[in-house]
Order: sequence, then C-alpha cells, then structure tokens
Amino acid sequence: MKALFAVTKRLLASNKISFILTAVMVLCATSSGDVILSNGNYTWLLAVLTPFFFVFYDFTKLMHLGASKKDYFFGCLISYGFLAFCISLANTVIHLLIDPVYPARTVINLMDVCRWTENGMFVAGLQQMFFLLLVMIFLHVLLSMQAHWYGWLTDTLLVAVICVFTPIASLRAVLAGFFRLIMLNRNAALHIFVCLLLGAALSLAGIVVLKRKTL
Repeated sequence: MKALFAVTKRLLASNKISFILTAVMVLCATSSGDVILSNGNYTWLLAVLTPFFFVFYDFTKLMHLGASKKDYFFGCLISYGFLAFCISLANTVIHLLIDPVYPARTVINLMDVCRWTENGMFVAGLQQMFFLLLVMIFLHVLLSMQAHWYGWLTDTLLVAVICVFTPIASLRAVLAGFFRLIMLNRNAALHIFVCLLLGAALSLAGIVVLKRKTL
C-alpha cells in the first residue's frame, strides 16, 4: 500500500505540464459572439493530456525506479479517478457560478449538451466524473498498445468503424446510439453503469497489455 501511494503521488506530481496547459486554456480562452463555449469545458483537456504523460513518460521512469507494473497500473487508475473528480468539480463550479454572469448571451456547457444537468447538478457532476474516468482509461489502454501490432490493428479498426459507419444511415444510427449511451445520456443510473462497465472491461484489457509491455 505504501508503494502504491508513492507511485500515485509520483504520477500526479509529474503531470505538471498537463495542469499548466489546462489552467492556461481555462483562464485565457476567449470567444466572441453571442454563443460561446464555457471556459469550464476546457478543464476536460486535462483528461485528454494526462494519459499521454502516464503512458509515454511515467511508465519507463517508474520501472527504472523499481516500481512494479501492478503498482503503476493501479496508481494510474487512482490518479484518473482523482483527476476525474477534480475536473468534474471545477467544471460544475464554473457552470454554476461563472457561466450565468458571463457577458455573452448564451454560454454552452457540455454538461447541458449531454443532458446531465436535467438530473440536478450533483448527479450531473457524478455523470461527468465517470464519463471522464472512462475517457482516461480508454486513452491509457489505447496508447499502451501503440508499440505492438495489436495497437495498430485497434487504430485501424477504430478508423474503419468511423469511415464505414458514418456514411451509411443504418450504421450511423448504431454509432450515434453508442455515443448517446456513453455520453448524451440523461438516464443517470444507466449512464454511470455503462461507464463503469466499459471502464472495468478496458481496465482488464489494460492489465493484459501491461503484462506484455517492456521498456
């Protein structure tokens, strides 16, 4: 447990660049016009950037320091959970306190677009947190695969799905239904369950990939 705590602390401490870039975007992003994107949504950038640093920088460094693959992986999951909570809290606070007084006539926050706020801000925050956790786990597993043939195969399949499903109406409806399930979903219980289920499945896949991963 002590080693896991040390690894988690190391992961979060080494993620300074992601924090800085996200903070700069949140504080400095400006838009003109009557309809703008909420600055709070730029906090989601942290969820996108973090897996890149954990996979491509921290893994090698921690292995050289003597950390185990098990502690590294579970440290990543704990860090993702903590960051998902912080990002969700930050965007929720901005949506509640800053968006209503912004000079623009209409401020669009993705929490509204995804219909999460129809369940109240507390539940919407939970939905956002579990969605962001799923995104980070997905990116972590996908990035971890890139050094192997099955990583390139996965990339090809993802591109093929988008290219094939998008132009065909019936398949496009299936793809849209999937995104409605994992993101554009106002049914809080179903949405959180699906995010947790997919996150658990991806985590198991991530363990398999990590066992094969070498320095």
